[in-house]
Amino acid sequence: MNIAILSRNAKLYSTRRLKQAGEERGHKVEIIDHMKCVLFIEKKNPVVLYQGRRLDYFDAIIPRIGSSVTFYGAAVVRQFEMMKVFTSAESQALIRSRDKLRSLQILSRAGLGLPKTIFMDYSRETEGIIEAVGGAPVVIKLLEGTQGLGVVLAENKKAAKSVIEAFHGLHARIIVQEFIKEAKGADIRAFVVNGEVVGAMRRQAKEGEFRSNLHRGGSASVVKLTKAENHAAISAAKKMGLHVAGVDMLPSHRGPLILEVNSSPGLEGIEGATKVDIAAKIYQYLEKNAGKSRIQKDIVNA
Repeated sequence: MNIAILSRNAKLYSTRRLKQAGEERGHKVEIIDHMKCVLFIEKKNPVVLYQGRRLDYFDAIIPRIGSSVTFYGAAVVRQFEMMKVFTSAESQALIRSRDKLRSLQILSRAGLGLPKTIFMDYSRETEGIIEAVGGAPVVIKLLEGTQGLGVVLAENKKAAKSVIEAFHGLHARIIVQEFIKEAKGADIRAFVVNGEVVGAMRRQAKEGEFRSNLHRGGSASVVKLTKAENHAAISAAKKMGLHVAGVDMLPSHRGPLILEVNSSPGLEGIEGATKVDIAAKIYQYLEKNAGKSRIQKDIVNA
């Protein structure tokens, strides 16, 4: 198959691994910078142009869209969808997953475990907000934050009020969440492909840090999920409409609590911890489903 990896940086581990894995399986794999794509829109004739070429020969795409360029990246994915090209992450699911508030609302409606969360429109009722999530310490997050950036642990009520007021003063939209003490600075990343957990790791924050993100210096080790954690990960990915996803969970006394469902999860940490060829799992999913999309495309064009 002809496969495009939509990525702005060919040197990133995940991009390199996906290209390597695809070529090892006999596919022709090309890395396309989605921010340099031009979308030509005409009645029944959607086209993606790139460096003077028409990208009308791909059977499938693997979007690796950064959060800062979600709008345009999703538009490029949508254009390929209009061209009947199979994608490992659909445009609508990509947009949905990047909206933290909407994601939490979807997961809540699905009955999945979540940390107690408050969202407000620059409310001055900070004391009531803090008490609503169980009191200090509390976790305060920017809605647009990624990789642990824009996340603050307020150890006491006074600090929490100061942080909330400071963010509001900057007109930054935030959520306030309860701090899960029993997690002890660790969370779980479950990698889901096509409705199955293909790998899971425990991420532990470094000493003096509560954020377990590997980008923040956390460490990773392989973990065996409980039945509840496995079910939560699969259900969360399904409810978000993602066939390839990284589901982040906190262990708690009341069961797994979903933190986030990532539509472009990195491969380096999970492959290093589990020794599982996650990239190959993604290609197995593409090989199984892209063929169906190609048949449908041929029928439409017949």
